[in-house]
Amino acid sequence: MKPLLPASLRLDSIDIFRAVTMLIMIFVNDFWTLKGVPEWMQHSKGPEDAMGLSDVVFPVFLFIVGLSIPFAIANRKSKGDSNGTILYHIAERTFALLLMGIFIVNYENAVSSGMIVSKYVWEILMVVAFFLIWNVYPDRPEKKPLYTGLKVLGYLLLVGLAVIYKGGDAANPSWMGTHWYGILGLIGWAYLVCAVIYFLAGDNLTLNVAGWLFLILFNLADFEGMLSFLDPVRDYVWIVGSGAMPAFTMAGVVASVIYRLYSKKNGVNATYLAILVVLGIVCLLYGFGTRPFWGISKIRATPAWVGICSGIAFIVFAMLFWLVDLQKVKTWATIIKPAGTATLTCYLVPYIWYAVLTLVGFSLPEFLRTGIIGLIKSFCFALLVIIVTGIINRGGIRLKI
Repeated sequence: MKPLLPASLRLDSIDIFRAVTMLIMIFVNDFWTLKGVPEWMQHSKGPEDAMGLSDVVFPVFLFIVGLSIPFAIANRKSKGDSNGTILYHIAERTFALLLMGIFIVNYENAVSSGMIVSKYVWEILMVVAFFLIWNVYPDRPEKKPLYTGLKVLGYLLLVGLAVIYKGGDAANPSWMGTHWYGILGLIGWAYLVCAVIYFLAGDNLTLNVAGWLFLILFNLADFEGMLSFLDPVRDYVWIVGSGAMPAFTMAGVVASVIYRLYSKKNGVNATYLAILVVLGIVCLLYGFGTRPFWGISKIRATPAWVGICSGIAFIVFAMLFWLVDLQKVKTWATIIKPAGTATLTCYLVPYIWYAVLTLVGFSLPEFLRTGIIGLIKSFCFALLVIIVTGIINRGGIRLKI
């Protein structure tokens, strides 16, 4: 096996891992349109001791967020960004994810009869505002006032949507609230916690592992009374998801820190892959070892769910790193590349698609939405979303935060 030298500011395997995960995420997010989806592919219910395919996707995505953090911060440092600039960017990115997450969650609770526009028109305008604010505009100084104006227009549009919003019960509608932070909001909180940990720890493996273990224990303390010594910390330190979400992200940070340390010394070879696999096995043992006590549950964020999904993420990343970065086999992922490099755009495209179809009253025949045929339909839809993302990217529309 040929060592990979030197330390890279971007690994192709991370982008492809993100693209594959987004493909699966869009696929499973489309299950609500289907009938007869196998139980093992769906989300398991809160009280159950079970985990479906849909329960694994989000943890793996959080792991990939963690993989990217060391490279992103190192890249900014290589460009000469100060510590203050880096912290500002972390805060700015967190704010963007939280804002989008809160709006999306409130859309899900919106009541059309209480607003002056349909909730689906509200949804489309919401996504349009996101694109106006966070689109990557061309580097053309003469048009900077125009681009600034478009961003301001986006914020004003969000303010307007917030003003007219009504949600909850149609008979007694309420205004916007957090409810929960949504997928993007949870990513934002996990990113904030882990980016700050890495910012403070740098490539110090001991400190990063300590941060990861603290988050795992923080999650475990939600279930295990013997960890009551953490109660004073838990009383004053709020961590979203009882530590589960940032624990996934911090696992990814640790994987990248190990890569960066190994590649700086002797290049990355079979030893690094073995470390990833060992970490994956340890996480799986932790997950299955805690399962008899609290079961596997995404809804309850049990230690078993945290351990098993982290183990899966480590092992899948090891496989992709070997295939993509060491063996250079990557052309198979060309079609899904936009999902790995324009992930936020890809995530938001279906919101417009579903809203438009609902407004025009279009629905596929039931036989195309049932069983195996329905699953094929949803997979083709996921591919179509990624292809559309690539097309609009080439047209100059791509979100970046």
